[in-house]
Amino acid sequence: MNNIRFVGKEHESFYYNMLDAAGNTDVYHRAFFYTMGISKETRNHIRLLFDFKENCIKPQNLGDAWQTGGTIRLCRLAFNLWNGWTEERKERYSTPYELFDCRFAPYFFEAIRLRYPEYCRSPERPTLQLSAKEL
Repeated sequence: MNNIRFVGKEHESFYYNMLDAAGNTDVYHRAFFYTMGISKETRNHIRLLFDFKENCIKPQNLGDAWQTGGTIRLCRLAFNLWNGWTEERKERYSTPYELFDCRFAPYFFEAIRLRYPEYCRSPERPTLQLSAKEL
């Protein structure tokens, strides 16, 4: 996928380094590491949030002291894009209404595009065709 929008060089470098470290570039890994790379805090704590040996997320660390309101939203989106994860009895915090209410929102759209490329292609602009009766 070309033309990925990154926050900066650190985000871009993190993204490619993590895909290499994971040894996988499927849509799950692409969306997850893109999302986790948006913030310096999540980049710095990636090993608390992802188990490279087991190839799985670590949602138990969502409540760590370093987390902020924004990084928690970022992690919730990343975890949900990974495997549909939502926090038990706190599912409402994984809705767009809650998640997109932060400064990272413009990049969340890119993460969704990476996870669902088959649905995020730019279709040709449809044209309205009227029948002779409608004219």
